Amino acid sequence: MFSRIKSIGILGLETYMIDVEADVSRGLPKFDIVGLPTPSISEAKDRVHSAIKNNKMIFPISRITVNLAPADKKKNGTFYDLPILIAILRSSNQIPEVSDDTAFIGELSLDGTIRKVSGVLPMVIEAAANGIRKIFLPKGNAAETVYVSGIDVFAVENIAEVINHINGTKKLESVKKEDYPDLREDVYVEDFSEVMGQYEAKRAMEVAAAGGHNIIMVGSPGSGKTMLAKRIPSILPQMTETESLETTKIYSIAGEMPENVSMIKTRPFRSPHHTVSPAGLSGGGSIPKPGELSLAHNGVLFLDELPEFPRSITETMRQPIEDGVIRIARVQATVSYPSSFMLVCAMNPCPCGFYGHPTKECTCSRSAVEKYLARVSGPLLDRVDIHIEVPPVDYNDIKKKSEAEKSADIRKRVNAAREIQNRRFENSPTNCNAKMTPAETRQYCSLTDDAEKLVRSAFESMSLSARAYDKILRVSRTIADLDNEEKILPRHVAEAVRYRSLDRKYW
Repeated sequence: MFSRIKSIGILGLETYMIDVEADVSRGLPKFDIVGLPTPSISEAKDRVHSAIKNNKMIFPISRITVNLAPADKKKNGTFYDLPILIAILRSSNQIPEVSDDTAFIGELSLDGTIRKVSGVLPMVIEAAANGIRKIFLPKGNAAETVYVSGIDVFAVENIAEVINHINGTKKLESVKKEDYPDLREDVYVEDFSEVMGQYEAKRAMEVAAAGGHNIIMVGSPGSGKTMLAKRIPSILPQMTETESLETTKIYSIAGEMPENVSMIKTRPFRSPHHTVSPAGLSGGGSIPKPGELSLAHNGVLFLDELPEFPRSITETMRQPIEDGVIRIARVQATVSYPSSFMLVCAMNPCPCGFYGHPTKECTCSRSAVEKYLARVSGPLLDRVDIHIEVPPVDYNDIKKKSEAEKSADIRKRVNAAREIQNRRFENSPTNCNAKMTPAETRQYCSLTDDAEKLVRSAFESMSLSARAYDKILRVSRTIADLDNEEKILPRHVAEAVRYRSLDRKYW
């Protein structure tokens, strides 16, 4: 007997409907799964067989063929276990017919428990868009589906619950939004009020956050570079619903959704170690999964000790920084993941870390310092808008009893500047000054005559590249926005030029 059950497939961020077709017929006992399955799906035969047997149902001693259609797309993942089981039970007349507006997702344990899987949110969105009105999925994934409208989600713990619902012996209640309150609100533990001194660095952080600019900090060990970086998300604007949904999709696919969290509302902060592999950073695998560049989407990617990262790693970042998307090509498919993030880097000024320190002597030779700085890719550095030196903290600043400015106060100024940019780019895909196109840079970065002279002088004396020139204009535009000035004035340019410290000679 033949049956067809609906499910959903996923490749990268692309989702598509899958028909799980099962045919149980006479012949020598055999169980085949066709339709370009990967080994994880082929192993479903054993999981389905054991789950049926251990729940006192009958596994057909017949020829069983399961087809995953369309058969021209590679299928990967363990979430086809449940629809395969339902299709076999229907083909062997152990359950009544299932309507075409019902879909199933879930991995099976040998005892019939339904395990949590990755990528549920984009799959449920795809199901709802294709007329599916009911979907059964693991209870562990229920929270991430509550914002999807137009579909009833049934969160199940084991196959007995699914069978009882289909048979009508014990109906399940669909998931309700109030059952899964947001546990990850826009709240940050780290606050800029805990950072004593470092007024110049904090100002640079404010400018970077206001315009979405990439930033690199250079300073000796213990000067507070990591402490500053960790607090940047606390001054960035609150995530929009679109940004939250995009980020949640990526975390769902990567299997990194926090327990019982329905939507990521806090901007991500990712800090990979310098030993991270290229696949770990950019994403990869035979069926590519998101890497750190995509997990930082709409948030912050922090690279500590930047010169320690191999050149092969940092070079992979050039295209995502420019385009806001990373494309991973494999023999089986090419997938794209969004990777629009704020890049924050930190490094020492030399191998020992104390070049330019006011009290500690640097033990590095000039050639050692130059060799150390040369380990940072020039093209990557050219894509960083703000270079800031972070000096050691003064003792008097550490002993101050008065609290420094809170993140909430800095964030108000950042939000005001972003509101100006939202109006400026209302009819454009650009969302902040750092992402301006060359045409938008010429249109919106209007300089006074004195500011123009200052830019020319900096360009010639510092031997800047054309890209660095554009960076100065965009940072100047952000500083002017923070001042609520329509025109870019000399003081705005002077501050922006001051944020190009690595373009100046160290010796």
